[in-house]
Amino acid sequence: MDLSPPSAEAVAALAPTGTLRAAINLSNFLLVVETLDGGTPVGPSPDMARALADSLGVPVELTTYPSPGAVADGAVDGVWDIGNIGAQPQRAVHINFTAAYAEIEATLMVPEGSDARALADLDQPGKRIAVKDRAAYCLWLERNIEHAELVKVESLDASFAAFVEQGLDANAGLRPRLVEDLSNMPSARLLDGSFMTVQQAMGTPKDRDPAGFDYLKRFVEHAKATGMVTKSITRHGVGGRLKPAPLA
Repeated sequence: MDLSPPSAEAVAALAPTGTLRAAINLSNFLLVVETLDGGTPVGPSPDMARALADSLGVPVELTTYPSPGAVADGAVDGVWDIGNIGAQPQRAVHINFTAAYAEIEATLMVPEGSDARALADLDQPGKRIAVKDRAAYCLWLERNIEHAELVKVESLDASFAAFVEQGLDANAGLRPRLVEDLSNMPSARLLDGSFMTVQQAMGTPKDRDPAGFDYLKRFVEHAKATGMVTKSITRHGVGGRLKPAPLA
């Protein structure tokens, strides 16, 4: 699949300063697998930003954020040109998102003795679910949970701690992270399947020339079709946990 060169309008929209300023979320350990001395992030998400800059013919500046919510906040401040986070309706107010380039299952951990088999079993009055505030799956739960209480905390570690220490009915999270947490609580179990799939996408502020977003969408599809995404996932050792998204 060929990717036609970007127009001057697209380059100006995506890199108005002459440098592609890319916002990278550090909290997803599948997309950023490590941070080098000096703060340089390494992983599929930085790879996508660098590849986009190369295709635009401009240098890239990677700016890291501690959470996807912090990335989303920056969209209204004009401090970044593209942001790599999960596409969710609450974030799309100020951000135009491409189709996903990668996907991650979100599911629930429940304690020993729980008879829950699906989210519906936990969405009941009096049930409490730990969740990292403003994560993509938290935003989804906010829109879809009707009866259970979401106990929102600031980090993945805090989510597991709240689940254990407060005796909550479930801990929501990305399946790969919850699998790791099971080593610290082997009596718990994960529900089969997923209640949603986090769609990792690239976004750009809505106040830009549409030519930039049009090119960004084509770039993401090209990255999937040519195997660029798959190769990055494999190179960073996160295959089987982070999955390339299908073509849009």
